Amino acid sequence: MVAMSGGVDSSVTALLLKQRGENVAGMFMKNWEEDDPNGHCSATEDAADARAVAELLGIPFHARNFASEYWEHVFADFLTELEAGRTPNPDVLCNREIKFKVFLDHAQDLGAEFMATGHYARRDQVDGRFRLLKGRDPDKDQSYFLYMLDQDQLKHARFPIGELRKTELRRIAAAAGLPTAAKKDSTGICFIGERNFDTFIARYLNAEPGEIRTTDNRAIGMHTGLIHYTLGQRKGLGIGGVRGFPEAPWFVVDKDLDNNCLFVTQDPDDAHLNSTRLTARRPSWIAGTAPDRGQRIAAKIRYRQADQAARIVELDHEHFVLEFSAPQRAVTPGQSVVLYDGPVCLGGGIIESSNRRRPEFCQ
Repeated sequence: MVAMSGGVDSSVTALLLKQRGENVAGMFMKNWEEDDPNGHCSATEDAADARAVAELLGIPFHARNFASEYWEHVFADFLTELEAGRTPNPDVLCNREIKFKVFLDHAQDLGAEFMATGHYARRDQVDGRFRLLKGRDPDKDQSYFLYMLDQDQLKHARFPIGELRKTELRRIAAAAGLPTAAKKDSTGICFIGERNFDTFIARYLNAEPGEIRTTDNRAIGMHTGLIHYTLGQRKGLGIGGVRGFPEAPWFVVDKDLDNNCLFVTQDPDDAHLNSTRLTARRPSWIAGTAPDRGQRIAAKIRYRQADQAARIVELDHEHFVLEFSAPQRAVTPGQSVVLYDGPVCLGGGIIESSNRRRPEFCQ
């Protein structure tokens, strides 16, 4: 069963499996009840594109609505994290709870032995254990979003495009005449799409305006609510022409929830943005067992970041602590830190805190 999103990646996934002679079917999953007719993320259009590809390939097509499961297992957590001042990544949780759990259950009910997705990732098996590997295309590798998968989920998973580069995939789609061959890649969180995030999230959470202060505690403006900002953010701060300061960009360096204060700097290398150590919660290990304490690994604190040398200095069932060889900019609570040993994704966790300096007003 191919998870067909209506995009070119999942379309080529289905095509490749069909060309290999596999017994293939496709299923479109609707994860959000779209209520904005002007929204870019249109489930109706995407479902139509997925169906068109299935018809062209001559494979059975199914559609399921998982909106209630998505709300309960992904979106509710997303709102809780925002309220706590963190910056969540719902795509990671969606993969574990929806695509590789709810979708997989429905696929198996329909008789499928395996599920395939259009992720740029790979999978193999060594000594009886399944491994998640980076995709061959370093610019598109999506193993970062799959680090929460377990052995049973990987057992049933297939990633047919993991060996391809995006340019090659587009050529394959065009040569096969797929209607999605030139379709633009989706960006951002699907339930928000290209709509204004602040306007969207205001439907669900109250945002209380407060002061914007510099790291030496000078008030320079007002923010619209801390839920709208994230560490390292540059755009959309609404700061400009502040008397006594140069005409240079401002960056978010801290959020003080107790005092409802947003701290900013004009120095992109400000010490308040840098960390050499982080603590992560909710550890998830693909092999089923944790790496060794003291083990030197590579880590990413955000998608598409280059591998960063680090080592595990503390480890238990609830948390782990990483120490980096070089300072890391904007280690953001709520985001995921994902660990690697070469091309092998070991797992990771949700960033809880780091050892960066904090403005005195935040102490």
